[in-house]
Amino acid sequence: MASSAAAAAAPARAGLAPQNGIFGSNSKPFAGFMLKTAQQVRPLSLRVRGSLASSPRKLFSPKAAAATKSGDGVRIAVLGASGYTGAEIVRILANHPQFQIKVMTADRKAGEQFGSVFPHLISQDLPRLVAVKDADFSGVDAVFCCLPHGTTQEIIKGLPRHLKIVDLSADFRLRDINEYAEWYGHSHRAPELQEEAVYGLTELHRDDIRNARLVANPGCYPTSIQLPLVPLVKAKLIKLTNIIIDAKSGVSGAGRGAKEANLYTEIAESIHAYGITSHRHVPEIEQGLTDAAQSKVTISFTPHLMCMKRGMQSTMYVELASGVTANDLYEHLKSTYEGEEFVKLLDGSSAPHTSHVAGSNYCIMNVYEDRIPGRAIIISVIDNLVKGASGQAVQNLNLMMDLPENMGLQYQPLFP
Repeated sequence: MASSAAAAAAPARAGLAPQNGIFGSNSKPFAGFMLKTAQQVRPLSLRVRGSLASSPRKLFSPKAAAATKSGDGVRIAVLGASGYTGAEIVRILANHPQFQIKVMTADRKAGEQFGSVFPHLISQDLPRLVAVKDADFSGVDAVFCCLPHGTTQEIIKGLPRHLKIVDLSADFRLRDINEYAEWYGHSHRAPELQEEAVYGLTELHRDDIRNARLVANPGCYPTSIQLPLVPLVKAKLIKLTNIIIDAKSGVSGAGRGAKEANLYTEIAESIHAYGITSHRHVPEIEQGLTDAAQSKVTISFTPHLMCMKRGMQSTMYVELASGVTANDLYEHLKSTYEGEEFVKLLDGSSAPHTSHVAGSNYCIMNVYEDRIPGRAIIISVIDNLVKGASGQAVQNLNLMMDLPENMGLQYQPLFP
């Protein structure tokens, strides 16, 4: 049965083979990173497809225009700029035609130039780093908060209400503040803000994000897992039991802080599991799958640390609903993400590699029939620092400011 199903699946996918490289014929070369003026950017609006917006996006945004009268575009503050996600925000915004960085904070690096902290970005004309307590938000329209978990709630609570905020920490991802306290070890310090926070997995919550003031940017593992599983759960194509997820991440996912476990001699030529049965992304993943199923979903999730700088692969083992084939899963995901800019399915038996998405905002996935009858295997890859963090944060703020969702994000993956 397994071999006959696989044979039937092959012809169904044959016509889906990419014609112009890994992302298919709809992805045309486009030097988005060269754009500096509105006139140059204008072709970008042609690439915002129907599924990304209800009507074609214009480069002129009433929200962005209302945010500032300075002529500087949308004025940005980056809190926690000395970490990896903060640096990725700066790298991406270097080629964003509308977002201009005006404030950067880093308490331990206060007073330093950003180029001395991250020499690879020394070419950028950026403000000097300051402590959060010394930051002036009077000339700012929006904030990327890249501070550590547990520190963000009180800081965001003290920010001016006019600011649009994308928080990259875990502090506002869980709607249930009691569940947050259980998994993060302390009570929620801004429950009133939790009520207004919108979960920012862009492709799945686009309309809510567009109208939000505060967006909780998803975690990296939850992004790579929910993008394939949520549509399948919603469509009732897989069973809600026996969902097993084996995930692997590069070391940058652990942050930039000095930790003995992340020393070169601790991780080189090695792979190890961590957070076994207790990783803090578990309730976030289960929250999304439970919402999709409208009933409680519990998963088996084990993350692993890989000896590489960046990249993430999630391998998901699922049980098929009655009468459903692995090819049905593939076709449903293909249809769901057909018009999406950043989510792509490979053809045939090609396996996603983390190197296929390095430095980009893409998520690439594929579906395979398991040798065990009635089961399927799904593999997805992302760059944990881009689609898993800073790239998705920019994608979300673009929506919040009524700008083209892909603006500033059309970096193609770095390969080899």
